[in-house]
Amino acid sequence: MDRLRLKVKEAFNTEDTENTEFTEKSMSYTVAKGNQPVDPDQVAEVGKITAGVVDLRSDTVTRPTAEMRRAMAEAEVGDDVYGEDPTVNRLEKRAAEIFGKEAALFVPTGCMGNLICIKVWAHHGDEVICEERSHVNLYELASMSAIAGCMPRVARGEDGILTWKQIEAVIRPKIYYDSQTALVCLENTSNMAGGTVYPTAEVDDICDHAHKMGLKVHLDGARIFNAATALGDHVAVMTRKVDSLMFCLSKGLGAPVGSMIAGKKAFIEKGRVYRKMFGGGMRQAGVIAAAGLIALEKSPARLHIDQDNAKRLAEGIAEIPGLAIDPKKVRSNIVIFDCSKTGKTAVELCDALHPHGVWAQDTALHSVRVVTHCDVDRAGIERALVVLKEVVARTQKAGA
Repeated sequence: MDRLRLKVKEAFNTEDTENTEFTEKSMSYTVAKGNQPVDPDQVAEVGKITAGVVDLRSDTVTRPTAEMRRAMAEAEVGDDVYGEDPTVNRLEKRAAEIFGKEAALFVPTGCMGNLICIKVWAHHGDEVICEERSHVNLYELASMSAIAGCMPRVARGEDGILTWKQIEAVIRPKIYYDSQTALVCLENTSNMAGGTVYPTAEVDDICDHAHKMGLKVHLDGARIFNAATALGDHVAVMTRKVDSLMFCLSKGLGAPVGSMIAGKKAFIEKGRVYRKMFGGGMRQAGVIAAAGLIALEKSPARLHIDQDNAKRLAEGIAEIPGLAIDPKKVRSNIVIFDCSKTGKTAVELCDALHPHGVWAQDTALHSVRVVTHCDVDRAGIERALVVLKEVVARTQKAGA
């Protein structure tokens, strides 16, 4: 550890910044950089130098394993729009089995998966109840309104977790001149609340009450396997009462692309229509489904490593003067901390870290998110903490 700290300090003291490994020229502009556009030329450059980077922006940045690449190269394929891709069919069947659902559907992205589910359950003019900071409300380009014709009806839950009482308070009365509530959307884990986890009993209670009122419940389970790891529960038990669910293969599970939706057969058949309508009909998609199968079968067993790393990261951040976080609230692989006492905004702090090979992302003016995943080991976590401590210390010294 002392050797690592010395090496980092030497890098900070290097005068010739043009020749350092991580220069401003190599910056990968993301949504975290405010209004900066994504520049494909710069992103291409970043791809060439990531060997020494501790990339904690998201668990979406992982690279496929050698086993995934072999499976992709050797995948048996067919035309999935015709239902003839055997690898896609195996993936869909296996996903349905694991979640105890009648059927599943392979979709290109989690955003499309959520949109399909909303479109199936709700109609133009309907409202969808969701948590204020939920992904469907903040980060899916208002697609539920622009495409599905629905409006989000938000409620704020403690640490991103809604209760039935909070949901019930925003359900529209059955009056002809009010828009009507059609769907409740839950998110597990709750991304912007720091990867918090719904207790299974809470999900069951929400579903029971919602169903009595004729409402459907959709689960945005992008990181549902991380939630299962935190609870020590099985995803089939955790999702048994929801009407539909989406989960990502390309986040904590480490596949290069793809998500799944699952539910009853009739629901999935409607979902297949909307997948095609939204441009998600894929042809020889077995090439990417092959990696998804490996991710689904093998990756859940190692998620505890990422979550242990997240706890270590949170504990280390809590010890850095100027940064604030409650490590006890870190349940999965997402860590969000406050940097307001450093004198920098979250974007400024992320930009200060970037040239030193530690990449993070802002989530609010003074909130920084870091996400652990299979491409960052414990040594990377320790390096990130050393760099973060040094950057914050220099920031505070400069402002003194």
